[in-house]
Amino acid sequence: MNDFDRFLRSGREVLTTESRAIAELAERLDGGFAAACQRILTCSGHVVVSGMGKSGHIGHKLAATLASTGTPSFFVHPAEASHGDLGMIRRDDLFLALSNSGETEELLRLLPGIKRLGVGLIAMTGNEESTLARHADIHLDTSVSREACPLGLAPTASTAAQLALGDSLAIALLDARGFTAEDFAHSHPGGSLGRRLLLKISDVMHGGEDLPVVEADRPLAEAIIEMTRSRLGLCAVIDGKQRVTGIVTDGDLRRNLDRIGDVQERRVEEVMSASPRTIGPDELATAAVDLMQTHRIQGLLVVDDQRRLVGALNFQDLLQAGVV
Repeated sequence: MNDFDRFLRSGREVLTTESRAIAELAERLDGGFAAACQRILTCSGHVVVSGMGKSGHIGHKLAATLASTGTPSFFVHPAEASHGDLGMIRRDDLFLALSNSGETEELLRLLPGIKRLGVGLIAMTGNEESTLARHADIHLDTSVSREACPLGLAPTASTAAQLALGDSLAIALLDARGFTAEDFAHSHPGGSLGRRLLLKISDVMHGGEDLPVVEADRPLAEAIIEMTRSRLGLCAVIDGKQRVTGIVTDGDLRRNLDRIGDVQERRVEEVMSASPRTIGPDELATAAVDLMQTHRIQGLLVVDDQRRLVGALNFQDLLQAGVV
């Protein structure tokens, strides 16, 4: 067998072993999981997650996932906790300890201090007879039949099980709290995710004097001048009360090129598209993306509930805002 085939075989074996471990974990999920969710849900403080080595790395991720989905949480390194960081834990907190063996020395040293504080303990271990499991108020079983490592040494399937169970806790709690996309956005204000979930049409649209507008009975030349000035590729057609009655786009001009003739003689109403697609200023910018893609248009007029023009935007505005 050549190296290429050996790599593929090894990779598939690992994925198969880890997926089987997670499937087995799902089958034996029991009342302990529900009890853990309920305990966390009623916790008035923070969920303090801790673990050593690879379990510690999983713990870091779990604490971050909990915090970003509505459950206040942070990670404490168990070795540092023994040297002062235990002071970060308060009586109304809940301690969530991760250890595959359940015998991690650094975690066991913390048990007297945690019990003395009266802090609840949830243990996530692969051994229900371990010291950590026996001292926990709630034990979550993450045992696996075997590791994906052929030597049976490197934590692989066991950490995959910890990760999956941690995600299950976070999402079950998210659902129980009625956590919404807007809630999620407030804890993710940076980057493309925050922009997609928080940015509204009013944040990206052009308004005021930047708006290209013309009335329907005006010469087409005026609409073209407005389109050129605004560089939006469109011009809103409005009535005397600022209500939108139509739109002139680059596409309208191209489609009518053979019959436009003298742009000073041709009226806007003869070329415009009546009843154009519009959007409200308080809608999410992502709604504009969906609308443009669905109807294959490059621009939108923004109107209020009386269909009065308040703004305009094109696909380039959404690209520049990082929404697309």
